[in-house]
Amino acid sequence: MELHELRALIGRHALNGEVPIGDSAVIASVDRPGSPEFSMTGTMVVLLAQGAKRLAVGDQVYTYRAGQSLVTSVDLPTTGHFIEASRDTPALGFALTLKPGLIADLLLHPAASGLPRFGSRAAAPRGIMVDDAPDELVEAITRMVRLLDRPRDLAVLAPLVEREITWLVLGGPRGAAVSQLGLADSRLSRVAQAVRWLREHYAESVRVDELARMTQMSPSAFHRSFQAVTSLSPIQFQKQLRLQEARVRLLADHHDIAGIAHAVGYESPSHFSRDYKRRFGASPLHDAERFHAAATSGLPTPQSRNGPMTLDRSPDAGLAAVRAGDDRVDEAPRTGIAAGERRFDVAPTGFEPALPP
Repeated sequence: MELHELRALIGRHALNGEVPIGDSAVIASVDRPGSPEFSMTGTMVVLLAQGAKRLAVGDQVYTYRAGQSLVTSVDLPTTGHFIEASRDTPALGFALTLKPGLIADLLLHPAASGLPRFGSRAAAPRGIMVDDAPDELVEAITRMVRLLDRPRDLAVLAPLVEREITWLVLGGPRGAAVSQLGLADSRLSRVAQAVRWLREHYAESVRVDELARMTQMSPSAFHRSFQAVTSLSPIQFQKQLRLQEARVRLLADHHDIAGIAHAVGYESPSHFSRDYKRRFGASPLHDAERFHAAATSGLPTPQSRNGPMTLDRSPDAGLAAVRAGDDRVDEAPRTGIAAGERRFDVAPTGFEPALPP
């Protein structure tokens, strides 16, 4: 696998920031490990050309490194941080949004009959998958990044390379899972429908059987499928959305904690405070005071994150990731893999992070 050219292209164009390529792709460079950050994934394929990142979803932890691709097939709340990134050797990455409409169009092509597919009775696929990137995928991504040096050609050729990259993902080891994005009646699409509803109605009370009816599944089948895709129960998923939204609101109004609790769906402010502290490692009052002190002193405050290096493509800024000034983040890996977590780390044997997580 040849990554030298891709590293050079991203390093030259990104310069410790993010640069879009057309309307679907972006490259980025990050020059420090940082503390765990919260974000929504969107649906995308990510390739790291340099560095490494660790991502937690529920009780599952994924580590992906240079030369590996991460595919997300549903919008998930995650906690992630870089474990290899420095000023001298920044993390360099590429991300492309996976579009259900484009996937559906490709699946109609006669050649798609040979693509891997899930059987009609197969369980819903996991929402995040990590694999070594095949050479042809790296080569196609490199050609897309080269278009930044050819601005006249970019608008015409970028959609064609996007189509090629999507096709290669469909034909790869996770193609069967990704293909479900383009099938309206697949289990993955039905779970994605429930995820969209929860994101739009996170403050409302909801019953699992109501979500099951919405997705035309039995309650037991829906619960199994939702857990398989997101690594969270529907109630846990909704709670994470509520707490992330509450933290964003604390940045804007540090006085009315009870009002924020009610606004995101909590009936009891004390219950909200317990959940918040369990999730973020500090009470909402402590965080609110810290955010306010940072803002009034001119110090940087937590910011929403967006881009492939944070895996946040959410169109809703209110639910975007928030960087904590406190390094302690419950349910996120801090000093290795916490007890009870299932680890998905496909790094080459003997390759250890240059920096501790």
